[in-house]
Amino acid sequence: MKIIDRLNEDRIHISFEIFPPKTDEGYDKVIAAADEIAGLSPAFISVTYGAGGGTSKNTARIAAHIRHDLRVESLAHLTCASSTKEEVRRVIADLKELGIENILALRGDIPEGMAFPDADRFRYAYELVTEIKKHGDFCIGAACYPEGHVENEHKADDIRYLKQKVDCGVDFLTTQMFFDNDIHYNFLYRIREAGITVPVLPGIMPITSATQMKRSQELSGTVFPRRFLSILDRFGDSPAAMKQAGIAYATDQIIDLLANGVRNIHIYSMNKPEVAQAIMANLSDIVRA
Repeated sequence: MKIIDRLNEDRIHISFEIFPPKTDEGYDKVIAAADEIAGLSPAFISVTYGAGGGTSKNTARIAAHIRHDLRVESLAHLTCASSTKEEVRRVIADLKELGIENILALRGDIPEGMAFPDADRFRYAYELVTEIKKHGDFCIGAACYPEGHVENEHKADDIRYLKQKVDCGVDFLTTQMFFDNDIHYNFLYRIREAGITVPVLPGIMPITSATQMKRSQELSGTVFPRRFLSILDRFGDSPAAMKQAGIAYATDQIIDLLANGVRNIHIYSMNKPEVAQAIMANLSDIVRA
């Protein structure tokens, strides 16, 4: 089933994300996490794509397991910065052969030391979207950045590039993590004004440790509101308390989004089924309201 068809249903949809193992030795552990998360009956589970090598080669395998063995729709990430155009085409063909209908098209991080761009790589995500459209009837998702992309100085440019990407054939968008819902609401207003009308899934990251917070800020440049920083100051030195507080904060964000009419939520639970389970337990009656 194409994810866009599900997102257009008049009901609440919660989805989750996992990432492939860095080595083949970790494959079974990731599959076990996917199996547990699938037990929550999510709208779909997305599978991230590494910068070449050990993680990327397992994305298609895990996505196929989720769809065919677990009977949950899967979304396979595909990045283009670290791969040649031919390698990208090969992955698209593999996904098509495995019956994967949904791809999240991303430029991805530029590998350290690589001269980028070069003639043999797609430079922008919109080019990848155009390429995917050539090779099959895929549902295509893409990323968006409520606080602005770290490489763009002006938010107006960010939205202009996003519109270009959507116009190339993007069916839905998933936001980078954010921790203040007002940022998301303001972002929605601005992109709708710019004529971007596809569904937008807010991406919620449960921060369950001080280390995770630091890493998230380095990757996304997100701003943590004072309320969240107070939680970190108070509970950051207690792993169990910080985990519980992080889950509660993410739950509160989701409840506010749902109360304000948002129907589709994507949770960056990664390979932590216990976090996904705790959030869904907190929402057990809310998602049925």
